[in-house]
Amino acid sequence: VCGGCIISGGRVQNSVLSPNVHVHDHADIRESVVMENVTIGAQSRIRRAIIDKDVTIPPQTEIGYNREADAQRFTVTESGLVVISKGMKLHASVDPSG
Repeated sequence: VCGGCIISGGRVQNSVLSPNVHVHDHADIRESVVMENVTIGAQSRIRRAIIDKDVTIPPQTEIGYNREADAQRFTVTESGLVVISKGMKLHASVDPSG
């Protein structure tokens, strides 16, 4: 976790957070790399993802838990890593469980 990161009641495990990352309340990040200036909304769950710079993840978003759903929105590698492109603005999901 680099300087300038704010983890407001969220949980980060086995992950790398670059400067100016904000993890909101009850968000859970596992086995991921999060680049600069990323906001992760409350109650979001992220696993095995690479999130490029300047991305906003809305509250209650799930990434890395449903390969088919992830492949419709992002690039998913053969090994199952989810890659989210620089500057991508995601929209809140009606049903975050897929």
